[in-house]
Amino acid sequence: MALDNLIKVSFTEEEIGKLNKSMEEIVSVLSGKVINLTPEERRQYGSIGNNTQYWIDKVDTYMVQNPKLVPFYLSKEEFDKDRLARSIFLDLIKKSNSILESMEDTGMLLSTDIYHNALAFYQNVRLAANQNVPGSTSIYEDLAAQFPGRPASVTGEPVPGAEVYIEQEDSENK
Repeated sequence: MALDNLIKVSFTEEEIGKLNKSMEEIVSVLSGKVINLTPEERRQYGSIGNNTQYWIDKVDTYMVQNPKLVPFYLSKEEFDKDRLARSIFLDLIKKSNSILESMEDTGMLLSTDIYHNALAFYQNVRLAANQNVPGSTSIYEDLAAQFPGRPASVTGEPVPGAEVYIEQEDSENK
């Protein structure tokens, strides 16, 4: 039995165009400002947690109050630019994560609607095939491939190919 629609979503051509244009603009603005790390690089570099952020804020305060203690090889200007850029990225990440979570949740509900309706059609085709409705058997057999399992014989006769399936399974378990 099909579920009622859990969610109803549609887009106009204009909305799709706006979304795509907005995404292109985001990619364009970020071009040259973002990088992709490999998994190995991700493990190599760290991130800043709340306690460390509090400590860095203190360091900045002391650097401003005591400029003579800032080592000559450290650029306070670059330090400040990095902190500002990180703050901007963190804000964008929070906003993006919220949008992404909502889109994923919406996609999940749409997927559920789609699957349950497809399953209702499949079950109806199976019923039609069992009643020998013309044209339904080939559709049922094609769709039934989605649900593989051990073939069973109604007559007790071995089903062609079943022996191979069982042998492969048994040899893998040894």
